[in-house]
Amino acid sequence: MRADYGHVEEGALGKPRDLLLLKRLMPLLRPHRALLLGSTALVVVLTLLELALPYFSKIAIDRYIVPAHSVITRENSAGTADRRYLKIDITDEAIRDIVVRHPDLFELQAQTARIPYDDLGRLSHGELRVLRHKDFAGLTWVVLAFLVVVLADFGLTFVQRMIMERAGHQVMHDLRLWIFGHVQDQSMAFFGSQPTARLVTRTTNDVQNMHELFTTFVSMVFKDIFLLIGIALVFVLLDWRLALAVFALVPVVFWAAARFSLRAREVFRALRVKVAEINGRMAESIDGIRTIQTFAREEYNYQRFARLNQENYFLGMQEIHVFALFMPLIEVLALVSLAVLILYGGLRTLGREISMGELVLSLTYVRMFFRPIRDLAENYNVLQNALSSAERIFGVLDTDSRLPVVKGAVGAAPRLNGQFQSLVLRQIRFGYTPGEWVLNDVSLELRRGQTMALVGPTGAGKTSLLHLIQRLYDPQSGQVLINGLDLRHWDPEHLRALTALVTQTPVLFSTTVRQNIFPDPSAVDEHAAARIVEAANCAELVARLPHGLDTVLENGGAGLSSGERQLITIARALARDAQLILLDEATSYIDSQTEAAIYDALGRLMAGRTCLIVAHRLSTARMADRIVVLHQGQVAESGTHAQLLHAGGHYARLYAENQAVA
Repeated sequence: MRADYGHVEEGALGKPRDLLLLKRLMPLLRPHRALLLGSTALVVVLTLLELALPYFSKIAIDRYIVPAHSVITRENSAGTADRRYLKIDITDEAIRDIVVRHPDLFELQAQTARIPYDDLGRLSHGELRVLRHKDFAGLTWVVLAFLVVVLADFGLTFVQRMIMERAGHQVMHDLRLWIFGHVQDQSMAFFGSQPTARLVTRTTNDVQNMHELFTTFVSMVFKDIFLLIGIALVFVLLDWRLALAVFALVPVVFWAAARFSLRAREVFRALRVKVAEINGRMAESIDGIRTIQTFAREEYNYQRFARLNQENYFLGMQEIHVFALFMPLIEVLALVSLAVLILYGGLRTLGREISMGELVLSLTYVRMFFRPIRDLAENYNVLQNALSSAERIFGVLDTDSRLPVVKGAVGAAPRLNGQFQSLVLRQIRFGYTPGEWVLNDVSLELRRGQTMALVGPTGAGKTSLLHLIQRLYDPQSGQVLINGLDLRHWDPEHLRALTALVTQTPVLFSTTVRQNIFPDPSAVDEHAAARIVEAANCAELVARLPHGLDTVLENGGAGLSSGERQLITIARALARDAQLILLDEATSYIDSQTEAAIYDALGRLMAGRTCLIVAHRLSTARMADRIVVLHQGQVAESGTHAQLLHAGGHYARLYAENQAVA
């Protein structure tokens, strides 16, 4: 079987399809639209609060610190001049006492008096507080209102982030399940063309990148856009001339942002491809470390990885170069806009066309205006990261190699009262690659209670036959029938409940021994569990384990020998109580001492059941009622051990070779 373990998927992303990708993500959002809409509504409220905060400074300045009405134009020897006065009500006795004590500072006008702001410094602090007690009180209320808005902003920001994060995590929860379910349902052909590292990366790293899209990106981008629109509206309402002065440089900003986005997308996508290649190379090296060290290929493998790493470094530097150029450019444009506003707004303030508070407010909004532009540029990076991940995720989800299910297919168990009767392979032709046949016109029949052994040289198609019987693959032509019913018409769950497989390379999972053996441990009492463990010759092994059947096997049982792992898989087959036993040479890599225990356990597993054995050792084949010899994908001969030896054909030659090796 040939597999494509290259990086075509990452290397051929093609033209960006951002809008299409975003559209395809919409079904993931629909179940959580209430949370997303609530979060967006809070973003609007938070934007309004943020826009309101600078307005408090205008109120404080124009009403209480330097009231706009305090500017008075008067004639003097040099002509007209503006001078600021503080106007006070002298009906208050305390204020009148201060005016009486400083007749040279105040000008009396009926029930009021006024004093130039320049002379306020000649009064004591206490006198100043008495004179401006209304301004102090008003300023205090402005500050308190400001703090209330700040606290409201803090509280609503917390709530908005919690809602957004919850929605994001729920979307990612659904996406992971979608990917996992899709991958798990694929045929074996899918896994032959998809490296494990790639599939793991799709479910972990790429999904996490998508999480940022639905939390940080959505939250911040909505806020930044609303903030830009809000500031623009405030400027227009405040003074359209100031708005024109400030926004004169906006076309330059948008031009720079467009140039940045195009360049950043190209570099970022290339960088993501290179990171994927590094992940694949790393996984490949770890999986093949024994071969690398055995053949002293460390230096060669190191140089290959170093080249990839160097390419990744250069792409990373290009990405930094793009950001290092764009961010300072935006900062320079912001400062230029600020300078324009100071000049133009300052002149208009001197000409009493706008107040001091309006100028300060405008300066604050200008600085606020360029911050979301910088944030949008940074979030564009997050968007490209997420869309690159989305592209790769949909690349997996769009690959559907599931075996076809016949419409209306049902389990055969009700029809046959749950009893296995026969297995028939009729003129099977099968190949992993079209045109390269592994099995060619193979026909076999196995009746209930019989044991059949498949022998032949490596590559003859023995294990492929087991794959077809379990319907891990479909033949290109011919039929596989159990009880006269084509496997395409079987419900996969019913079909696989009928069979149990013991492979030459035992596979255990990183969980307890009990859960490795029993599909549903809660449905098996301790007495039944002990009986199955004993029948599989696992009792001694289980007794040695620190927690018996409840011992957790780390790293798929790496601490156990091959023979011990094989005994556990035999116990698993016994617990399944299947009617058709498939053995893929369960003693290939076992020492002679353990082999006896495994043969004994296999004898109990096979007793009273129908068995099909793939035998690499011909001593195993002698256990069968009938031996079938496969050669170059075809049935070369079949019969009993004695009949085949007497025929002097392929089996006799294989047997002689086995005896010579032994």
